[in-house]
Amino acid sequence: MTALDPNIEVILGNSNKRFSGVTSTMLQVLEVQKDKVSLVVLGGHHLPADVPSVSFWRLLRLARRPLPDGRPRVFHARRNDEMIQALLLKALGARLRIVFTSTAQRRKTWVTRFLMNRMDGLLSTCTAAADYMPTPPDQLIPHGINVERYHPAEDRDQLWQQLELPGRYGIGIFGRVRHQKGVDLLIDAALKVLPDHPDFTVVIVGEITQDQAEFVERQKLRLKEAGLEDRVVFTGKLPFDRIPDHFRAMSIVTALSRNEGFGLTVLEAMSSGAAVIATEAGAWPDIIRDGENGYLIPVDDGRELADRLESLMTDAVKRRTQAERGRQTVLRDYTVEREAQALLDYYAWLSRR
Repeated sequence: MTALDPNIEVILGNSNKRFSGVTSTMLQVLEVQKDKVSLVVLGGHHLPADVPSVSFWRLLRLARRPLPDGRPRVFHARRNDEMIQALLLKALGARLRIVFTSTAQRRKTWVTRFLMNRMDGLLSTCTAAADYMPTPPDQLIPHGINVERYHPAEDRDQLWQQLELPGRYGIGIFGRVRHQKGVDLLIDAALKVLPDHPDFTVVIVGEITQDQAEFVERQKLRLKEAGLEDRVVFTGKLPFDRIPDHFRAMSIVTALSRNEGFGLTVLEAMSSGAAVIATEAGAWPDIIRDGENGYLIPVDDGRELADRLESLMTDAVKRRTQAERGRQTVLRDYTVEREAQALLDYYAWLSRR
C-alpha cells in the first residue's frame, strides 16, 4: 500500500457510485487542481488513474496530524453524506476545515440545515441556489467549462454536412429528453417558426429513457400532424466525445428547463459559438445579459421563445454578434481554470481562518 503524502492539503468528497452532474463538475475541476495542490479523494469512483483515492480509515490516520506548518486540511463536501463523512472524521480527531457547496434550488430539509450549520465554510455556484441557503455563502464560485473542448467550429457549414443533418442551420437542445427540460416548449415554438424558415432544423440531442418514451411519442405525433417530422431530429444518446461537435454545429442553442441546478449547457453552447436562448432557471440569469450575449426568457413562456427564435433566425448578424459575445463571456468568467483557482484560493483562506 502506497504511503499517503503527509503534505496533502485538500480532501475531496466523492461518495456517489453513480456518475452524476456533481461528479462531472468535481472531476473537471480536479484535473486542474491536482497540478497545483497536493490532494486526495475520499472514494475511488470514476477517478482518473493519476489521482490518489483513500479510504475513510486511512484518511483519519493522516488527518489526525496537522500539516507540517500547523494548518488543518480542507475537506470539500458537495453532498449530504460527504458532510457526514467529514464531520465523523472531525469527531474522531481529524484536524479539518470543512466546506460545503450548495447548488440545489429547493428548500433545505432539516437534515441538510443541521449539517450545514456545522460547516466551517459555505459556498454556492449561483444567486438562485444561494437564495435557498439558510446561511448566506462565504462566496459564489460559479462552475466553469473546458474551453478547449467546447470551442467554435472552423467551418460550421462543413461540420453540419459531416453530421449528415438536414437543412443548413441548427436549433439545438441538449440533455435527457423530458418535460422538465422544456423539450415540449421547443416543439411548440418549432410548429410556429419552422414553416417560414425551410433552412432550419431542430436537433434534440439526448437520451430518451423508457419512462419518457410516451412523452417523446406525443411530441413526434404533433410534428407528424403538422407535416414537420422531417424538420426535427432526435439523435438519442450520443457518445460523450461526439457531443462537442453537435454544439459547434448549431447556430442557435436553447436551454428551456423548468428548473435547473446550475446548467452547464448554456456555457457549453456559448463557448462553442452558438447564439443562446435560455429560461430564467439555474445560473442562467447570472450568465446571460438579455439581448447582449444571449436571450433570457421566463420559464414556460412559449410565445417569448417563438419570438426570440424568429428574431435570431431572420438575422444572421444578430446570431453572430450574440455568439461572439457569449464566447467572450465564457473566456472571461466561466473557464474551469478560473473555477479551480477560485476554489484553491478559498481553501487557503479557510485553512488559515
